Formats: sequence, C-alpha cells, structure tokens
Amino acid sequence: MLVVDDLRLAVQRSARRRTMQITVERDGALILSAPPRVAEDALRAFVQEKRFWIYTRLAEKDRLKRQVPRKEFVDGEGFLYLGRSHRLKLVDEQDVPLKLNAGRFCLAAGALLDAREHFVRWYSGRAKAWLSGRVAEYQGRMEVAPAGVRVQDLGYRWGSCGKGDWLYFHWKAILLPACIAEYVVVHEIAHLHEPHHTPAFWLRVERAMPDYVQRKSWLAERGMEVEGL
Repeated sequence: MLVVDDLRLAVQRSARRRTMQITVERDGALILSAPPRVAEDALRAFVQEKRFWIYTRLAEKDRLKRQVPRKEFVDGEGFLYLGRSHRLKLVDEQDVPLKLNAGRFCLAAGALLDAREHFVRWYSGRAKAWLSGRVAEYQGRMEVAPAGVRVQDLGYRWGSCGKGDWLYFHWKAILLPACIAEYVVVHEIAHLHEPHHTPAFWLRVERAMPDYVQRKSWLAERGMEVEGL
C-alpha cells in the first residue's frame, strides 16, 4: 500500500509492465501498476503528477453513485435490459413471477415482496445466454478457448478471469447497451492472454474491437448509471 497525502493506492508490480498506470476502480479503490524495480520515490512522484486526474475521477464516481436511486417496484418504473428501458407492469396472475412481454416487464403481484430477487434471477439467466453467445463469437478470432462462462454478483467489477480459464461476468452486464457489454466480453477474453493491462493487452483488445476506446470511455463515465436495482 502506498499512501500519498490522503490517497491510498494498492501497488501491483509486474515484470511485464514497462510503464506506470493508475486505475480508479468502480468502488473508488486506487491501483498503481508499475514495473518491479521502480523506486518508491518515483511512485510517489507519479501519483503527485496525477493527483488532479485522480481527484476528478473520484468526484465523478461519487456524483454518479449519489444520482442513482434504488428502484421502486411499482407500475411504470423503468428497468434496463441491454441498454433499453422497459416499464414495469404489475399483473394479478401469470405463469412465471417475472417476464418481458411486448416490451414491458410483467411482475406477478404475488411476487412483489421478492421482486428484486426475481429480477436478479431473470437478468442472470439472460446474461448467461447472451454473454456466452458473445464469447463464442470472439474466442476464435482472439485465439482462446475459455472453460466457460459464469454469471454472478461480482461487486464493483464487470468481469474477471478465474482459475482454469473460466470467464466471470456480473449479472448487471446485461443491463448495459449491447455494444458496451460486448466490450466487457472482449476485455475479459483478452485477459486470458495478458493478465495485466499492459500495452500488449490493449493491442489484443484493439485488434478484436478497433473502436474499444469509445466503448471503454462510455463504461467508465456512465457504467454506474445501471447500479440502482
């Protein structure tokens, strides 16, 4: 851990890294990635140089977090699915607790007390199918063979690579616009080759998705807008 004034950064060193980089995680955690032999004084100087950028990013994340209210499960409330908002309709009876029908989410009134759990289950099932399809589409061109796809609550991460080349995705990825969720897929597949965000990693991402910078920026700036379920 590196402490610079009121900033606390987790330091990750890698022999593959040639430059220093600061990452602001979705929960506000700070990570400083650096080559193995960079002295602490150099690390501190780099953080000092990036202080304005760090504070700006932290302020943006804090603002977005405050602006996203939790959902109310009432008629007319909007719920995202692949970037589109669908209104909720409470119905007296239906064959399943929750379904998407004719552009509206229909929730059985008897399932209202467990509404969030039903939405999480519905999203998780759709995410597993959709993300698995995108992984199958990209794995050949990116020359990898993932063990499979698992969908779960990953906290503040959109995705991760697990042991045995499993790809993990947050179920909330299915709330993102399709092109942004697709970027999350390509990002995690690239990690099967390169575990760290090295220039080689970003080159792999760019080869598979030439416009990844725009998608990455959208996710960094607006990703937290989907947090309010």
